[in-house]
Amino acid sequence: MVMDKSDKEKSKIEAEKAPENSREDSQNKEIDISGKLKDVEDRLLRSIAELENQRRRFEKEKQEAIEFGGFNFALESLAILDNIDRAINSFEQDPQIKNNKDFDKVINGIKILKEDLTSIFKKNGIESIKCINEKFDPNFHQAMLEVEDKKNEPGTIVQEVQKGYMMKGRLLRPAFVGVSKKSVKTEKSEEKSEKK
Repeated sequence: MVMDKSDKEKSKIEAEKAPENSREDSQNKEIDISGKLKDVEDRLLRSIAELENQRRRFEKEKQEAIEFGGFNFALESLAILDNIDRAINSFEQDPQIKNNKDFDKVINGIKILKEDLTSIFKKNGIESIKCINEKFDPNFHQAMLEVEDKKNEPGTIVQEVQKGYMMKGRLLRPAFVGVSKKSVKTEKSEEKSEKK
């Protein structure tokens, strides 16, 4: 087969274009590989960050388990302290027991037990919540009753029914308290003065 001039020119042009096409293809392949590499690198960095966050979360949970693992035990142990306080009050209110010659020895022994238990609680980060003459805070106090009080402004704690406790900055048990309110007479006189 004999090639004419136009065929020769076409094959020459195609031969010249072939390296250009192969260069474009290799450049496209490089761009495609570079994009895939960046995508894989991004995924790898995200996975590493996720693993680090998970590790920190597990460490935090582990630390909280160590610090607050005895939370339920501490909460139930407060009943012992409450009963000791009730026993002391009961003995001090009973005239027959109070007149007994050994009364002071018994009360002192019970108070020593209470001090020991309170000391153990403090060593483990358990402390009572201060209530009397404080402003009522629903985060730490539970109102059990309202008491008419002319001396304190409304919302002030005037009576502690049951002590509240915190454990390492976390509420263990709210304090059951009596909160002051305006006396009914004062409210009525204020209403009358407002109407005039």
